[in-house]
Amino acid sequence: MNELTVFGVEELPKIQEGDDLTRLIIRSLDKQGKKLEHKDIVIVTSKIVSKAEGRLVEEKDIQPSPLAIELSKSTGKTPNEIEMIFRESSSPVKITDRVMIMETKHGFICANAGIDRSNIENQETALLLPKDPDFTAKKIKESLENHYNVELAVIISDTFGRPWRMGQTNVAIGVSGMLAIRDYKGEFDQFGYELKATEIAVADQVASAAELVMGKSDGIPVAVVRGYSYPEGDGTSKDLVRPREMDLFR
Repeated sequence: MNELTVFGVEELPKIQEGDDLTRLIIRSLDKQGKKLEHKDIVIVTSKIVSKAEGRLVEEKDIQPSPLAIELSKSTGKTPNEIEMIFRESSSPVKITDRVMIMETKHGFICANAGIDRSNIENQETALLLPKDPDFTAKKIKESLENHYNVELAVIISDTFGRPWRMGQTNVAIGVSGMLAIRDYKGEFDQFGYELKATEIAVADQVASAAELVMGKSDGIPVAVVRGYSYPEGDGTSKDLVRPREMDLFR
């Protein structure tokens, strides 16, 4: 199909620990006079998933290690903040005086292990990434499908920087109900040439499209993409992580 519709799910309340995100999404759609349709894709920001999971950490409660204290002298970060980053990481990739690029326990490569302070009332509090975004995406998908009696895909999104390019973009860190990558290898282009290496990260593209209606400060943490004929299958966010042996820069 060559026409897409993207709309935000508005009027969600402030998310608190223990909230049922599916119930809140359904209620907000009802207020808008909308409902989910067959093959819609629902994009949910990781921030509200983390809040519902209680992934908020008070920086003052963190006891820094000697290494965190030492690094704080050259990174501009507090020892407690550095210790939080260490605890959410499996290994460092690059540490500079401005940022710590880390591999998270999920396998994602991102700044400061994905720890976030934006749109949080208490600036002494940090928000960690969700524990298992793929599992959460699957849970939300199944609940929404049961309510609307349709087949759906769900993506948990977060904002990452990109090597070699300025600016950040939304990417998929949790996927359920669709393949994360559309593999064109073995197919032919319009001139009859066989494609040898083309793999499109369609889950990331959908997440980026959704951000256009969400915004970073507009208070719209859920969006729906309608009209995209996504590749069906059991994709996960792990499909989007380049294996270390294929990574030319580590």
